[in-house]
Amino acid sequence: MQYAYNKNREEVPEPIKADVQGSLPAWLQGTLLRNGPGLFSVGETSYNHWFDGMALLHSFTFKEGEVYYRSKYLRGDTYKCNMEANRIVVSEMGTMAYPDPCKNIFSKAFTYLSHTIPDFTDNCLINIIKYGKDYYTSTETNYFHKIDPNTLETLQKVDYRKYIAVNLATSHPHYDQEGNTYNMGTSIIEMGKPKYTIFKVPSAAEDSAKKPCLKNLEVVCSIPCRSRLAPSYYHSFGMTENYIIFIEQPFKLDILKLATAYYRGVNWASCLKFDADDNTLIHLIDKRTQRPVATKFYTDALVVYHHVNAYEEDGHVVFDIIAYKDSSLYDMFYLANLQQSPERFEAENCLSSAPVCKRYVLPLHSAKDAEIGKNMVKLESTTATAVKNKEGSLCCQPEIHCEGMELPRINYNYNGKKYRYVYACRVEWRPFPTKIGKLDVTTKQMLEWQEDDCWPAEPVFVPAPNAVEEDDGVILSSIVSTNPNKSPFMLILDAKTFKEVARATIDADIHLDLHGYFIPQQGQHPPQEDTSVAR
Repeated sequence: MQYAYNKNREEVPEPIKADVQGSLPAWLQGTLLRNGPGLFSVGETSYNHWFDGMALLHSFTFKEGEVYYRSKYLRGDTYKCNMEANRIVVSEMGTMAYPDPCKNIFSKAFTYLSHTIPDFTDNCLINIIKYGKDYYTSTETNYFHKIDPNTLETLQKVDYRKYIAVNLATSHPHYDQEGNTYNMGTSIIEMGKPKYTIFKVPSAAEDSAKKPCLKNLEVVCSIPCRSRLAPSYYHSFGMTENYIIFIEQPFKLDILKLATAYYRGVNWASCLKFDADDNTLIHLIDKRTQRPVATKFYTDALVVYHHVNAYEEDGHVVFDIIAYKDSSLYDMFYLANLQQSPERFEAENCLSSAPVCKRYVLPLHSAKDAEIGKNMVKLESTTATAVKNKEGSLCCQPEIHCEGMELPRINYNYNGKKYRYVYACRVEWRPFPTKIGKLDVTTKQMLEWQEDDCWPAEPVFVPAPNAVEEDDGVILSSIVSTNPNKSPFMLILDAKTFKEVARATIDADIHLDLHGYFIPQQGQHPPQEDTSVAR
């Protein structure tokens, strides 16, 4: 049986009570916000790609042993324009929208002109992020939306360009212990001079109600793109206490093709190209000096969407990622592929590269006087290497943790620190998971949860109060079923044993989603958000 990927989902704007089986921990009080595509056709027009669907927010509120569910579409300009026209009129990455044939010639000419330098969609369907005390829906364009985390109402459209010159930005920022938010974006405003900019948004000030914290945004570092007209695509980055890790991969966005895509009758996704013959440049930025370190780090061609975690140890920066050998993952999510029979889909659309959890190690000590061919990694706990080449750069090769993991999460209290456990969806040659896994990166042992006909969402770790060990807490994952007779439910696992603690069955048409954020009830210590942070 198949999941109806292209089905338009109904909102549940008012909270409904779930049927809880088992016993929820008394300390589990708060709301899990989730985001993902929920509407795939408007009138007689349909989106081409699953990642293009309009954002449907939903929340799971844990209160006094009960669970309450609600959902609501993001009321951005994209949603409003599409609904008013009763057709798709705003382009997405995999779907180019064209003028209504009934429009006059002047309206058509204006539409074509506006696509020369694209004004991207505000369909923020990827994640929930926090700036200061406020919560926002996010995508990878310059737009994001402030929302009410309780009612899921859309409150305000925000444009990064009002505060910093970026056209694209990640949906997966990092948060430090002081509540500051770090993120990064790409500027393609100056043709021929694209750059990556890392920025910091300070935590909310006392007068934040009058002065949004984004007005205090600070640029940490700007890095010129190594390809003048083809900046690298990236979905996330890594951060330790003192360093930021940015992977400039050979999966690139051709700016000239982007500017002409509308005229050529192709979507913007076709402007992305993976070059298997190129290498991958790893930038290590020192947050204290706000500059990249002098050493150049390289590795083989790869595609990475999600960083897992990063930390510093004995003069090295260690970071874990989920990596692919090519960019075939995106193509799998075209709806024409997803709607095939399982047998045909598996025969024609299997990933040519399975996701692999890899560890890289970057030595901080100088390699200036080291001989060519020397491995500069001195940690005995890893098989990862960083070998000096004749140009003086370090060629990095990873340690392999495991294959078949995506959408990684950790105990965010260990973000930027040495850690042990990764919680993720287990995937192999298909785009959607059927298991949740807990990986011990020290022993490589894996615990798993699975159930027939069940597809789990990204597992979110919520720490227990006064936790002593890293895995003291629970895992939350919303589960949809390919069996029409089986209701969706919120799964709660003991993070240590990976045994089911409880489930909350929900009488609603819950959709597959992407990422989210747990907001603890006021007074509890927040677990923060994901490290990764596909779509």
